[in-house]
Amino acid sequence: MNYLPIFIDITQKPCLVVGGGDIAYRKINLLLKANAQVICVAQACCEGITQLAKNNKITVIEKAFESSDIKSQMLIVSATNDRALNAQVSDLAKDANIPVNVVDSPDLCTFIMPSIVDRSPIVIAISSAGKAPVLARLIRAKLESTIPNAYGRLAELAGSFREQVKAKFNNIEDRRYFWEKAFSGVVAEKVFSGKVDEAKLDLQTQLDESSDSEMGEVYLVGGGPGDPDLLTFKALRLMQQADVILYDRLVSDEVMELVRRDAELIYVGKERDNHSVPQDGINQLLVDLAKQGRRVCRLKGGDPFIFGRGGEEIETLAENGVPFQVVPGITAASGCSTYSGIPLTHRDYSQSCRFVTGHLKDGSMNLPWSELAVEQQTIVFYMALKGAPHLSEQLQTHGMRGDMPVALVEKGTTPEHKVHTTTLTKLPDLVANETIHAPTLIIVGEVVKLREKLNWFDA
Repeated sequence: MNYLPIFIDITQKPCLVVGGGDIAYRKINLLLKANAQVICVAQACCEGITQLAKNNKITVIEKAFESSDIKSQMLIVSATNDRALNAQVSDLAKDANIPVNVVDSPDLCTFIMPSIVDRSPIVIAISSAGKAPVLARLIRAKLESTIPNAYGRLAELAGSFREQVKAKFNNIEDRRYFWEKAFSGVVAEKVFSGKVDEAKLDLQTQLDESSDSEMGEVYLVGGGPGDPDLLTFKALRLMQQADVILYDRLVSDEVMELVRRDAELIYVGKERDNHSVPQDGINQLLVDLAKQGRRVCRLKGGDPFIFGRGGEEIETLAENGVPFQVVPGITAASGCSTYSGIPLTHRDYSQSCRFVTGHLKDGSMNLPWSELAVEQQTIVFYMALKGAPHLSEQLQTHGMRGDMPVALVEKGTTPEHKVHTTTLTKLPDLVANETIHAPTLIIVGEVVKLREKLNWFDA
């Protein structure tokens, strides 16, 4: 971060604005919304500033700025079109250890005035660190259209119950869980529809009936193939409310950046012949954490039910009476092929597609080769990089042409996305002679020919 985002209480605190034009007027109005005592120093003032002074909203001193005008204010804003004067104000403020903002001059600022979405007491600030203020305003406009004004009323309602909730729940995690259920349920919906009194009664009922020894819950969440933009809205919501995150090796760093900041992180990744936590251990850990009242996000690369062992995990959860939710993710086959310009099916090349794991539970690669080695079919091999020579041999032995196109998609959809293309016969040489890192997906079929024509990701 270029700047630390903070909110400062300037209620009835003196704040200095240097400049009397329209920009200064806008900054003054922003300070007044936060109930500041505003002193404006300028040789001439626009009509808006003059009117504020007449209405006794601010104090205006009509004169040239002098160093003596800085008198331990809470903060200072310089909004003139005189670069030298702005620099002088900035230097003096910094010498006095007073936060200073100089309009359109990030290099002279110690704080940035963000674009604001005001749903008081909920306030959202958006900043580009002074690099792209128009972009920050566009983002604000998007948020303005999606965040109802009633969020402020919801926050006020929550504030009126805060002490009761603290008295009911000794554990901060239990309090958080209570509020998250309230904010995502009928209470919030009633506030949004203007039924605040009904919402208040419902919230009181929920509080009275709540217990501090409730069972937790497990969320099996598909983290997709790597690009965080491919997460579903539900996946992101559950990642943000989980107390504990159990995550795999295939979950990208960019996706991990989106989990709740204060969540406990437990790595349970697996590599071939190297499992940090055995699968049975993971299953039992999910049960144990949920029985402690924790909300656990089991975050997996791709989709939990496509070679993700999600079925094994929810079997254990169901046997132990632990509630769970499963959130599908974009599986690697779909994400990697799409980002590589390779459609998995195409009327002219492939009428079916099969997803196959290249690493069975017993460590073998004993697959139904005769069913796979057919024309007009796309085969996507997961976890098959090490076994690539074997699959090349077996497919050819069972009748597949040696010139069948093959693509190896390395670290698909991530910034390190890379595609290697070859043929079935040449596949072993490619794997032997090139440095190819896991995770790598292998796509076999005529559709690979379309990559050169349809690739958009590298264009």
